[in-house]
Amino acid sequence: MENDDIKNQFSRRGFLGIGSVALAAAGSLAVSSAMAQENQQRTDRSATDPGPSNKPLDAQNPDSAWPPGTDSKSLVQNFKYPFSFANKRTYKGGWSREVTVRELPVSKTLAGVNMRLTAGGARELHWHTANEWAIVLYGSARITAIDRDGKSFVADVKKDDLWYFPSGIPHSIQGLDQDGTEFMLVFDDGNFSESETVLLSDSMAHLPTEVLAKNFGVAEAALKNLPKNELFIFQTAVPGSLEADQKAAAGTLGKSSENFAFRTMQMPPTKRTKSGEVRIVDSNIFKASANVAMAMVTVHPGGLRELHWHPNADEWQYYISGKGRMTVVATGNKARTMDFQAGDVGYVEKTLLHYIENTGETDLIFLEMFKSSFYQDLSLSEWLTHTPPELVKAHLNIDQATLDAIPRDELVIVPS
Repeated sequence: MENDDIKNQFSRRGFLGIGSVALAAAGSLAVSSAMAQENQQRTDRSATDPGPSNKPLDAQNPDSAWPPGTDSKSLVQNFKYPFSFANKRTYKGGWSREVTVRELPVSKTLAGVNMRLTAGGARELHWHTANEWAIVLYGSARITAIDRDGKSFVADVKKDDLWYFPSGIPHSIQGLDQDGTEFMLVFDDGNFSESETVLLSDSMAHLPTEVLAKNFGVAEAALKNLPKNELFIFQTAVPGSLEADQKAAAGTLGKSSENFAFRTMQMPPTKRTKSGEVRIVDSNIFKASANVAMAMVTVHPGGLRELHWHPNADEWQYYISGKGRMTVVATGNKARTMDFQAGDVGYVEKTLLHYIENTGETDLIFLEMFKSSFYQDLSLSEWLTHTPPELVKAHLNIDQATLDAIPRDELVIVPS
């Protein structure tokens, strides 16, 4: 629902839209104001930072360097961690880095792994004790798995496609031509670590050769070249045609009837306004994703992911592109504002009020991830407009016209 009153409200960048005539008329006032601010800064030393500082980092995080007055003075737990700070494990064939509860202590329910594979680079055959959800950020990959009946699944995925492998389901990922792939993995356990995965190579190295020979029905000599150390990520040839791999893997059991992949951009946006859109993917439409739900949000410059909260699960965020800021209102009369760029992880605990504002000049695109089979949120505007009006006016000290201007339906993305 578009609203003229909302469009006419000043944002913190709203003065850029004032006409040149109004600016000229206000010129003398602006000069006086600037002089007053300069005089105040000469006397108010609390508004300066003369000691050592990391200026590039401060510039990326202005709302931490100088918090808005609406932030509380009491401590709010840090809810941001950049992947740039994460340790990168590099191999011939790609690399991996992770943000877990060790890097971001508030992130108790979900952990993220960012991984890159070259063309032919393989994330070796393995399985996890946690459920694995993934989105392709760049390029294309071939994924393989077997279902609980032992039937094979082989598929190619590209940018914005998803996959989901339940815990214990063995699988692999391999980069395709032209330049391999990069993807984000999300696990439904904040303590998860990719270094604690059950790997094929690791398993073989820790089993007696005579046991392996007996299990596979081959001579011990045939197993003399098994790897002695984990492969994790390694370089090999780019796989052949998808159809050939699917046929070879199917064998006598045939292909799996379960689809572990989902084509995100083939679905229309769940909600769209002139200032952005959201695609919500949970188990209602991606049946395999039994324990992780997603919202992919795009906010155009000046737009706002409206004030809301999630009653059913914590929110793990990954920022794909653009710049934004988020304020989280915590319990105990506390609030904190932080800034986000591409590659950052954010986290909001269940039921806490928050918004995400696009503060850049390009689209802000980010993921909202939940340890849940379904997506759920509640809109602040929708709540206020579906409560007896006299009660709301008494709480907020506003008149009926102001209350009438508040959108009655959830917008998700508020128009700029």
